[in-house]
Amino acid sequence: MSYSTKKIVFKVIATIIMGTISIIMLLPFVWMLSASFKPDNQIFNFPIEWIPKEFTFANYNRVWNSDIPFTTFFLNSVKVTVISVFGEVCTSALAGYAFAKIKFRGRNAIFLVYLSTLVFPNQMMLIPRFVLFSEMGIYNTHWALILPGMFTAFGTFMLKQFFETIPDEICESAKIDGANHFIIFLRIVVPLSVTAFSALIIFQFVGSWNEYEAPLVYIRSRELATIPLGLNYFKDENSTSYGAIMAASVCSLIPIFIIFLSFQKQFVAGIATSGMKE
Repeated sequence: MSYSTKKIVFKVIATIIMGTISIIMLLPFVWMLSASFKPDNQIFNFPIEWIPKEFTFANYNRVWNSDIPFTTFFLNSVKVTVISVFGEVCTSALAGYAFAKIKFRGRNAIFLVYLSTLVFPNQMMLIPRFVLFSEMGIYNTHWALILPGMFTAFGTFMLKQFFETIPDEICESAKIDGANHFIIFLRIVVPLSVTAFSALIIFQFVGSWNEYEAPLVYIRSRELATIPLGLNYFKDENSTSYGAIMAASVCSLIPIFIIFLSFQKQFVAGIATSGMKE
């Protein structure tokens, strides 16, 4: 068997394996989508009925038109996520530029210390933040969810690595023409880093949108709950409406799909180039 034939066979096998894994990973979502159109008494039928025998929109009607304020949960998630992502992109971009393009004493040491905070799991910070937010008076407010998401070492690291791929000669030429760091950042670095920004936006949007532990600890008012926390209101002491929960979960995925499809090309390019240095 020639080398080219072996290469083709390897690609075919790899494609089949990856396709199979992709289908397996999609099955839970397909089941959730199917369950959202079923009555509660048919959701857990076995073998699984992928196509509902009784197709109903009652679950979606309950999600949007019942006494449970899912619309409020949805708008709360939009508010928290949009502000968090916007703040994260701004702070990470400025810090990433400083670490990548501005030479100052102790730059590498400071960045290493900042990056070392990634080793601490978020669960470890819940109690200290709870005490801090209580002292600051922002406990049980959306700021308790927004502020931690606006400053992360991951975003700074990701953008710093990408900014370092931009040739220093371009920045030096701009300095000769009289541009300061702020002008260089806005007019040169940012336009050349669209792919990295797109990847960061998707990562942070998904993470913030699906956050459950932080709202569970920091939010007590029902009207301030986000979608992950609000799903708990579809169950009570006597019963759980799994159909409504599935319908609400499907609705909650729509913004994620919109964001991903909007930035898909830039996202793939950003993943391929971020973290790589020429």
